[in-house]
Amino acid sequence: MQKITRITTQKRNKHRYNIFLEQDGKESYGFSVEEDTLINERLHKGMEIDQPSMDTLIKKDNLHKGYSLSLQYLSYRMRSSKEMYDYLIKKEFDEPQIQVIMERLKKEKWLDDQLFAEAFVRTKVQTTSKGPLLIKKELLEKGVSVQVAENGLTNYSFEEQVAKACKLISKKQQQSKKSSFKQQLNKIKQSLLQKGYTQDAITEAITQSTFDKDDEEEWASVVYQGEKILRRHQRKFSGFELQHKVKASLYQKGFSFEVIEKFIDVYIKDVEQ
Repeated sequence: MQKITRITTQKRNKHRYNIFLEQDGKESYGFSVEEDTLINERLHKGMEIDQPSMDTLIKKDNLHKGYSLSLQYLSYRMRSSKEMYDYLIKKEFDEPQIQVIMERLKKEKWLDDQLFAEAFVRTKVQTTSKGPLLIKKELLEKGVSVQVAENGLTNYSFEEQVAKACKLISKKQQQSKKSSFKQQLNKIKQSLLQKGYTQDAITEAITQSTFDKDDEEEWASVVYQGEKILRRHQRKFSGFELQHKVKASLYQKGFSFEVIEKFIDVYIKDVEQ
């Protein structure tokens, strides 16, 4: 048995207390407890305590400490069960302690993967331009099940997906005015796929948007691209070979046969005359 000689408040945390014990006639630090534990266990100066009781108090205190840290971690935003587990591992709690802490958090509704997924989706819809497939990927990375992720994505309607995709199309269209219509379209589709939009949403967004082929813009684009290509090749090639090089390059950039032939007629034949 050891006797409690002194109880002091920690400087950095006024709700934690250091317990000092008498050992071999000398006072030394024994262990620390939360305020709740101090009160519930009626710890006081002069009280005698044996080692098994101390071990139990330390175990309870660790659980309380883990629970308090978990609540603090949750104060910034909701967390998935995996995020909480990884956090407690990082804080060096052992497996049995983690299970007890997480069970309590789930029982008290602080941890709920389904509610987490729903809130996560709503936040992403409100604050980002990401599509459902990318959001689902992020949810899976946070440890929620496929079913939970898909249930959460019911909060992201098809109409919302299409509306966001339309905005992205408009933005991308302004950025790629000097490309061929086909190349613009391919870039837009690729960008939307990378953002996590489904093929159905992409198709519908393109249908609803004002992204249509404009002959004047297409001609301006082929002239812009064609002149660059022409400057690059005309020092090394001429005649049919020059035409072939320019045609091949423009075709790779998505221009139609008709507009390429028009460019050849106007620019290369004039150059050669």
